[in-house]
Amino acid sequence: MKYVKATAILPETLIAEIQKYVQGEAIYIPKPEATYQKWGTRSGGRKLLDDRNRKIKHLFQNGSTIAQLAEDYFLSVETIKKIVYAK
Repeated sequence: MKYVKATAILPETLIAEIQKYVQGEAIYIPKPEATYQKWGTRSGGRKLLDDRNRKIKHLFQNGSTIAQLAEDYFLSVETIKKIVYAK
């Protein structure tokens, strides 16, 4: 997280109002919920996992066993079951 001086971006009147509650402390102002992004959307991690899971499902439907998929993808048998049986 990058810190920005309040005096560089906020009007003096707003700074004076905030100082009634906090002085000399770092505060976190979160983004509005409407601008939240789901996990992995910026980095591409979500897409990589979705692609991997699609491939695992496809291999399972074409005859690969759960044990073999777990070994091939270095995942637990339970994790493979969650992937292949998910709707």
